[in-house]
Amino acid sequence: MRRAKLDKIDRKILKCLQEDGRMSNVNLAKEAGISAPPCLRRVRSLEDNGFIKGYNAQIDAPSMGYTVTIFALVTLKGQSATDKEEFENYINGLDEVRECHSIAGDLDYLMKVVAHDWTDYQRILKDELTSAPHVQSVKSCLSMSSSKMEAGVPIE
Repeated sequence: MRRAKLDKIDRKILKCLQEDGRMSNVNLAKEAGISAPPCLRRVRSLEDNGFIKGYNAQIDAPSMGYTVTIFALVTLKGQSATDKEEFENYINGLDEVRECHSIAGDLDYLMKVVAHDWTDYQRILKDELTSAPHVQSVKSCLSMSSSKMEAGVPIE
């Protein structure tokens, strides 16, 4: 159960951890203006209450051989809950699909897909995306460059 309201210290802790998830508890406490033991209790409470979902490293995609990012726009043949669930379960099994969002409007899903190169994406498109359950069409938008990639949410 989430606490109804975050105080100034909770928000500072969240902001610091969002910027640097590896920050030590001692440094985090100093930034938040409290001592280490209550800081650790607050972090655990923020985790237990679902404000902090996890911690991860930001990996440089090109250094891992993924030089292409594509935004794929998917339209399904039908709109039933079963169709959407089967599609989402299938997509959740594709490692190259890094994000999948159900969207409002003429299209049904927006996905962020990484690939080694354009040829690799064409294989993913042909073998994985267009053959996914209930897919009617996939439109691909190649990302030329990224000027901003920021995780999380604004914390006031």
